[in-house]
Amino acid sequence: MLTFKFSSSSNIYTFILLFLVLNIISQCSSIVLPTTLILPVTKDSSTLQYITVIGQRTPLIPVNFTVHLGSASLLVDCESGYNSSTYKPVLCESKQCSFAKAEYNACGSFCLSKPRPGCNNNTCHTLDGNPIIDTYTGAELAEDVLAIGSKPAVLVSQPRFIFTCIESFIMTHLAKGVTGIAGFGHNSTISIPNQLASLDSKFTNKFGICLSSSTTRSSGVIFIGSTPYYVYNPMIDISKNLVYTPLVKNTFTTSKFSEYHVKVSSIQIAGKNVPLNKTLLSIKQGRGGTRISTTTAFTILHTTIYDVVKTAFINALPKNVTIVEPPTKQFGLCFSSKNIRNTNVGPDVPVIDIVFHKKSAFWRIYGTNSVVQVKKDVMCLAFVGQDQTRAPSIEIGGYQLEENLLLFDLIEKKIGFSSSLKLQQTSCSKYEKTS
Repeated sequence: MLTFKFSSSSNIYTFILLFLVLNIISQCSSIVLPTTLILPVTKDSSTLQYITVIGQRTPLIPVNFTVHLGSASLLVDCESGYNSSTYKPVLCESKQCSFAKAEYNACGSFCLSKPRPGCNNNTCHTLDGNPIIDTYTGAELAEDVLAIGSKPAVLVSQPRFIFTCIESFIMTHLAKGVTGIAGFGHNSTISIPNQLASLDSKFTNKFGICLSSSTTRSSGVIFIGSTPYYVYNPMIDISKNLVYTPLVKNTFTTSKFSEYHVKVSSIQIAGKNVPLNKTLLSIKQGRGGTRISTTTAFTILHTTIYDVVKTAFINALPKNVTIVEPPTKQFGLCFSSKNIRNTNVGPDVPVIDIVFHKKSAFWRIYGTNSVVQVKKDVMCLAFVGQDQTRAPSIEIGGYQLEENLLLFDLIEKKIGFSSSLKLQQTSCSKYEKTS
């Protein structure tokens, strides 16, 4: 396998050089290129969003993107200084417009000003937006150069990668320096994994997300393509021995048709079933059910579910643990951590099992993902109660996903869960082969 390595301090000239070299060598039939791409992911300390970097345009520049599982495409702010000699709007009735067969596509002449990226007539439009501000709009589809990947894999380039050219107001409340949203939606031909698989036969419609809590370095990773997915020192295939559950369709929803939903049949705390209102666990007219989100910081539970989970968690805590007044309005249950010992999977608190479509398919959440230290000697249950009248009853957030591998198999329409990698004494940060 041919490999290029470059450090996070490499400048843009190194980035461009790798892109040009790959263009040359990829034409040689004797070269065997990898079937898995690696995208480093950082966690922004201010917004708690997960950020990755993808190269785009001519001349090529690195662009910061917020990772969003449910977005249907790569969204880029084209209103604030988008300059590229290879930008091409996707025209009405073109092959590209037909290929981007996402729901609610429109075609026509909507631009009243001088043509520019994001504002051209006779172009193909789609509906997409920013989940953080829950705002969606029609926007121009376009093509441009894309360069994606990092060590220990190589940089892969696509000269005509379709993306959504969005207006600046959609990009509010993103992390500082971020000008786009990286969409990994399953029900869209132009999401990052699906489009890469369609453009290059080396890649399969699979990807894995392994997030980290660290905000000091590029410590998380997204794998795109075939398994195995390795971490190193020692070398472990973390894509083995996963618990799989089928994707659940949410056909009623309008703007979030590429989100990932799963069936949750019950929740157990310390091995005991929590008495849930089971009607909230199914999707009805677009409401209820369970969604997985990388743009939600902590798991959100419908207030009815949160209240019984909170009570069950309190009852399962050791008797010498004192409940305290929450020092922050974000969390509804906090307690003294003075008598909580630490383990290799975080604070020794009652385990939480999310039981999927059958009893044997459950995802165990340990203390490292179930509680958060908010100040000295005070921990809080890292779940949020909220009246989810227009949203899922359960929205699994980023904090609960950290140091777990989630494998999204878009071919078999299922998701695999690993539980905490700390059980294997490894981490999402060890995706770089250093030896």
